[in-house]
Amino acid sequence: MGMDQRVTFPGGPAPAWPAIAAVLNERGFGVQMRMIDGELAFPDEEPPEAWRELRVGTPGGMVTLRREPGRVVCVTWGNAQGELLHAWNALAWAFAEAGGGRVETPSGTLDAADFRRTADLPPALRPG
Repeated sequence: MGMDQRVTFPGGPAPAWPAIAAVLNERGFGVQMRMIDGELAFPDEEPPEAWRELRVGTPGGMVTLRREPGRVVCVTWGNAQGELLHAWNALAWAFAEAGGGRVETPSGTLDAADFRRTADLPPALRPG
């Protein structure tokens, strides 16, 4: 069983992958591509503009990203904790930050700044 977080983009489409990677890299949280739409990928491979599903390697494990109309869904294991939970939240935050999106949480929908203040993120991404 997995758990997911949805990032919605009321102002338009989800941002392109290079924008997400840049937001994370600028803050010292690098990720690597593992799969693009069900096909193995090189770690530095850039997905096509019309990607539907990405598997992204992080220091804590792999997170799946599914693009749907008007949103991106970040998926990880239901028992995720520690670094994997941090990575899951980091990717949701990066999509919201890069695309003006909003993260749907159990306590309500949050913009990137509010999500960053409340989410369990890796130390490099915590407000400081």
